[in-house]
Amino acid sequence: MERYMNNPIIKPQDIPDIKPDIINATSVFNPGAIKFNDKILLMLRVQNRARETYFVMAESEDGIQFEIFKQYIKWEGLEEVKENIYHLYDPRITKLGKEYYIMFAMDMDSGCYLGLGKSIDFKSFEFVGVVSKEENRNGVLFPEQVKGKYLRLDRPNKNQLVDGPLTGSEIWLSESDDLMNWQPLKKVISGRDHYWDELIGAGPPPVKTSKGWLSIYHGIAMHYQPIYQAGVMLLDLEDPSKVISRGRFNILEPRELYETVGQVPNVIFPTGLIVDEYDENGFAKLESSVKLYYGAADTVIGLATSTIEELIEKCHVE
Repeated sequence: MERYMNNPIIKPQDIPDIKPDIINATSVFNPGAIKFNDKILLMLRVQNRARETYFVMAESEDGIQFEIFKQYIKWEGLEEVKENIYHLYDPRITKLGKEYYIMFAMDMDSGCYLGLGKSIDFKSFEFVGVVSKEENRNGVLFPEQVKGKYLRLDRPNKNQLVDGPLTGSEIWLSESDDLMNWQPLKKVISGRDHYWDELIGAGPPPVKTSKGWLSIYHGIAMHYQPIYQAGVMLLDLEDPSKVISRGRFNILEPRELYETVGQVPNVIFPTGLIVDEYDENGFAKLESSVKLYYGAADTVIGLATSTIEELIEKCHVE
């Protein structure tokens, strides 16, 4: 992928003070992305100096210059959760019908679970509920039902890092009838020991193409310190648990200073993907350009570009 020449496109100093909760923001990263009313919207993960986390919206005409809203998102219904909630973070946005669903991680007393919210206008936001029974992260919804079922990719947290949190080395496909109650179906891929994607997790929501579901995911090389990178795979349209192909190489790795130095060094974390053109059947055009928004070093937001065809080609490099 090709980095935007003036990366990072959003930095902590770009976040307006939203008193009394956000003053002199510490970091902004891992945004969800969606097209809405001919604009590109980002849902930013913003941390304040107490390391508290807020979601803040930003909008752009060109996907590069963003106007950042001067209020943070307040979720109607979140107060009904019985546990203490410490952080909501890493949102992914998917349009289903006329509604926009946001899946995110929730740090609570009992662990990290998947939460689901929705909006129709990105002005008011409804919390739908906690949508994983066990610890889980990196949940991303497919943009349409397959065989009458809602589908998502997710990453069960089953690996305990030494002196670290639970994480995961498998991406799973799960299904639901109502978006609330989810059943794991099948493991899609596992991490590859000793290589760039030893630990893994889904990135932005999958993109429907004539060749299959195109999915960008993150991989972590567990060296002396973790190195987060991005890669691609192609899944079967009728049964997304079947992998058509998976790229051998990463498509983006930490190389620039803003990716290697920051709150967490050596991190590229892909969470938002904008596809410019779809055909009349809802498939992303092969020649369409794409914009990938990613968190860099858990501090700033970067932009990288490619095309659908180029990304599919990278899936087949083995």
